[in-house]
Amino acid sequence: MRRAVREVFARPEYNWVQTGRPLHWLRDLWLRLNSWLDRLASQHPVGARLLFWGALIALLALLVHIGLTVWRIYRITVQQPGTAGPGAAPVMLDGRGHMERAEALARAGRYTEALAHRFLALLLELDRADALTFHPSKTPAEYVREARLGPSGRATLAGLVSRLYHHVFGAEPLDERGYREFGSAAGTLVHLVTPR
Repeated sequence: MRRAVREVFARPEYNWVQTGRPLHWLRDLWLRLNSWLDRLASQHPVGARLLFWGALIALLALLVHIGLTVWRIYRITVQQPGTAGPGAAPVMLDGRGHMERAEALARAGRYTEALAHRFLALLLELDRADALTFHPSKTPAEYVREARLGPSGRATLAGLVSRLYHHVFGAEPLDERGYREFGSAAGTLVHLVTPR
């Protein structure tokens, strides 16, 4: 009898070796969740219905939230201020346009945004004076390297770029006094342009 049992259990189909599956724990978790839901449905049918409808409402709220977030991101990136109309390309502002936008933002107390527009106005003025070549894809630091200014002009531009980085990109708070000082330094920089 023992020999027969040993021979039967020696066959490959009775080889009970535990195999490691990478996601076996996830399958077990899913089976336990299903078992718990079955017990809940049989022991507390009202609780199971409340859980189902609560989960459905939470799912719908999540989908609505994701949809609204995607819509807001789409609106901000596609419909920028200054567009000529639906489907039209955005209107590029000149130096004066950026100065007006900067002053309007400063009056509204949005000094960091005003600072960015004031810097763009400066770059466009320097481009017009042939002290640098403006291109929207350049970084502020690239303008410092290429600026055709005297040593003091280049140092002033580097200081303005440093302040721009601190406030616009570094989120350092900016008040009206700091904005006005930036504007004053930018105004004097235009007068320091050296001819080529």
